[in-house]
Formats: sequence, structure tokens, C-alpha cells
Amino acid sequence: MRILVTGGLGFIGSHLIRRLLREPQVAVENVDVLTYAGNLANVQDLESDPRYTWHRVSVTDAEALDKILSAHAFDAVMHLAAESHVDRSIASGLPFVETNVLGTQTLLEVSRRHGVRRVVHVSTDEVYGTLGAEGLFVEDSPIQPNSPYSASKAGSDLLALAAYQTYGQDVVVTRCSNNYGPYQFPEKLIPLWITNGLEQKPWPIYGDGLNVRDWIYVEDHVEGLWLALNRGRAGHVYNFGSRNERTNRQVAEDLLKILQLPPETVVQVPDRLGHDRRYAIDPSKAEQELGFQAQVGWDEGLERTVNWYQEHRDWWEAVKSGAYLDYYRRQYQHLEAHRK
Repeated sequence: MRILVTGGLGFIGSHLIRRLLREPQVAVENVDVLTYAGNLANVQDLESDPRYTWHRVSVTDAEALDKILSAHAFDAVMHLAAESHVDRSIASGLPFVETNVLGTQTLLEVSRRHGVRRVVHVSTDEVYGTLGAEGLFVEDSPIQPNSPYSASKAGSDLLALAAYQTYGQDVVVTRCSNNYGPYQFPEKLIPLWITNGLEQKPWPIYGDGLNVRDWIYVEDHVEGLWLALNRGRAGHVYNFGSRNERTNRQVAEDLLKILQLPPETVVQVPDRLGHDRRYAIDPSKAEQELGFQAQVGWDEGLERTVNWYQEHRDWWEAVKSGAYLDYYRRQYQHLEAHRK
């Protein structure tokens, strides 16, 4: 089975590639243009695996994608490449529209041309907008995005589902709650707080800190993606969550306890524009149809995550300092020279 993964140098994508390569019959080709959120160090342990190949290609580059899909017969595309940080989308939504909307449409069209059996389009619960104090997002909840990022992802979801309705293209859409775990870019909440704590820096918290998110350990999410690839019904949406709602203040309190830091480490900052109050996912459909079940509890997952950042200080220090960008350039020049 040959699978094309987009965005495989990112946080979730790199975990997905490791999960796929646990299957001896699977070969993975990774399409990632290597933006700020991608990191070659995330897959450094896979570079010698003959079943793994990386292409520095954007999902908006139809010609380059055509060449890759012409070289082999691909059984599936698993599409994770996206601009994903909400705060950056507030500053400028244009890169989000280009990558998330145009990139998805380009990938769908190229996949159809080359007869790819299935496309798994990986999305987010943020497309649903915000919830009140009660209720859960289900797959047919209205799409009501509140940020340029989530609006661009909602657009990409609709394009994927339209490809199924219009062309009969075998597309499965997945939407997941907030992920956490090793290799997450340190501008995201949990790794930002962990690494700031290890540097004895304050932890910024938006507004009153009572915004609620459903947190899932990244390895549980990618297991769900494997199940969606193999068991999902074409044209269907599947929600992945772990029924683990936490306010941002509760997340901070749990991390402060693990890192043995005082409460005054947390510093209130002005709230984010368009900040959704609460997300909560109902994963019942994925549980019933795919056999999905989150395995890693919150306490265990948070301990694992803190331990990883403690043991991989060189990784996150390079990211936070920007030194990893120099590493990119050196590694890319080496790879290009080797290919020639």
C-alpha cells in the first residue's frame, strides 16, 4: 500500500507517518513544502527507512503533484498540510486561504486525475464554531467558523465533500479536538507553557482562562486516522475526541503541578479576537463505525508530554530560537545535492 501524506513534517503529520510505517506493507511519500511549522528533525529517525520519501512540494503546486502521482500508483492520500495557527490567521488570512482552500482543491483534482482510491481530508473541530455550556459537536452540527483559520478549514471540508457529491470521489473527512503531545510547535498552548516553564518564563493566558477545549493525545488521533482510511465510509465525516474537556486554567493548574511551579507563573493577557468559548466533540460515530477508542488518559498523556519536552530541550530550543531554520537549509541543500 502506497500512501501520500501531505504536511508530514508537522506535529500530527510526523506522528501519522510513524503510525503508517508500523504496517510492514505500507510505503509513505511525504509532501511538505517546509514552512515555519514543519521540521525535518520531526522525522529524522525515518530518513534511512527505504519505505519513506520526502518531497519539498506545496499542495498548491499541481504540476509537481502530478509528477509525484505519475511515478507510482497511490492507494490513498492523507491530507494534513494546512496553515493552522489561529493567531497568525488573525494577522493575515491570505496564506490560510491559499494553502487550506486552494491547496485542498488542487490536491483533490490531482488525486482524481491519477485514480487515487481514497482521500482522507484531516480537519478540525474549530469549523463548528463555539458551543454554550451544554452540548457536543456531532458530524452534522452546523459549520459556523469564527476565525480566518477555521473559515479556511471549513471551506476545504466543503470542497472535499463536494468532490464526493459531484464526482463520486472517495473522500473521508475527519475532524478532531485539540491535540497535544511530543513534537508540537511551541507556539501552541501546552508546549508553549511547558517550554516557558523550563525557561522560567511566564505563561500567557487569554482573558479569564475559562475557554474550554477537548484535549486528545496525538497518538490516539493518528490511530483514528488509520481507522478512517481503512474503515470509513466515502462521503462521511468522523469526529475524533477523548471526552476530556478542560478550561485553559485547569490545563495550566495541571501543568504547574507537574512542573512544580507557583500559580503566579500564569499571567493574564487580553483575549484573542473571535476567541471561541467552548469546543467539545462527540466521538460516538467513530467509536461505533470505526472501532475508535482514545487510549491515553489526560494525566498519562500530560506526563508523557512534559517528560518529552524535558528530555528534548535541544529540539524545542532550536525551534524557539529560529536555529532550526538554518538546519532546514543545510539539510535541504544536502538532499538536493544527493539527488543530483
